[in-house]
Amino acid sequence: MNRLALPALMLAGIALAGCQSSLSGDTYSRDQARREMSVRMGTVESVRPVTIEGTKSHVGTASGAAIGGLAGGRGSTAGAIAGAVVGGVAGALIEEGATRRSGLEITIRLDNGNVIAVVQEGDEKFNPGDRVKLVGSSGNTRVSKY
Repeated sequence: MNRLALPALMLAGIALAGCQSSLSGDTYSRDQARREMSVRMGTVESVRPVTIEGTKSHVGTASGAAIGGLAGGRGSTAGAIAGAVVGGVAGALIEEGATRRSGLEITIRLDNGNVIAVVQEGDEKFNPGDRVKLVGSSGNTRVSKY
C-alpha cells in the first residue's frame, strides 16, 4: 500500500465520523440552545418505523477519490483517474450508509384538533394514546413523552 494511502484512509474515517448528526428527541444543536421554542401538547395517533437517509456531504466522495487515486496511480495516470472515479463513487456510498439511521414517523393529534406527523430517531418508544410534548421553532420540532 502506498505510504500516503493509510493516512488518507484514516483522515477519511475521521471526516466521515464528524459528518454524523442526530435527529433524536434528546439532542439539540448548538443553534437551538438558549433559544425560545414553542411547546404544544397532543396525543399519539400512530407510529411507524422509517429510515432516515444518511448524509451526502461530498466528504465521502472526495475522500474516496483521493484514496482511490493514490491506490490506482502507481506510475499510471490512467490508473489514478480510474481509481479516483471508483473511489469517489464508493466513498459516497459508504458515507450515506454509515450515517443512515432508524427512525419513527409519529402522527399526533394536537390538543387544538390539528393532526401532524414528526420524524425523528427512534430512541424513545411511543404508542398510540401516549400524551406527548412537542418542542420546536422554525419548522424544527422534536417529540417527547409528557
